[in-house]
Amino acid sequence: MLGLSGLSVALALALVPGPAEALKEGECEVCVTFLGKFYQSLKDNDVKFNSADIEKALMKTCRDVKGKENRFCYYIGATSDAATKIINEVSKPLSYHAPVEKICEKLKKKDSQICELKYDKQLDLTTVDLKKLKVKDLKKILEEWGESCKGCAEKSDFIRKITELMPQYAPAAAKVRTDL
Repeated sequence: MLGLSGLSVALALALVPGPAEALKEGECEVCVTFLGKFYQSLKDNDVKFNSADIEKALMKTCRDVKGKENRFCYYIGATSDAATKIINEVSKPLSYHAPVEKICEKLKKKDSQICELKYDKQLDLTTVDLKKLKVKDLKKILEEWGESCKGCAEKSDFIRKITELMPQYAPAAAKVRTDL
């Protein structure tokens, strides 16, 4: 009899849901940052906080983003080429003004890839020695600027192109580099 009651207590404890898995520091970096900026833009643009309007605004915002934020939009189904669509998991909680961290926790349960997205480390163009960077990193700088280097065959070609465009895309870095 005692064994039976012990078993029922163990079963009852197993069925009681535990505390929700809170996000750790730095986890879901892209999700939290992107949704935070998106939520602020909704408030700034006086968008009605209903699910349909938020979905439209999210789809519009996702059309213009690049890099990791575009990948995030793809995962939640806010891009035209997305295979799945869990956009309502974002729009509905946002319509209730739920914290973006909580939204990202729920998204993590639906698709763990969402929280694996991390921003690339930004290079400090004022101090970095371009000659010591890999060609891959030089290409990434140009890609972030929305530029390409047609006909570039060697590392020196990419460096020349970056130094040409630096005053346009990173004027502070260009000024510091000319002062050296």
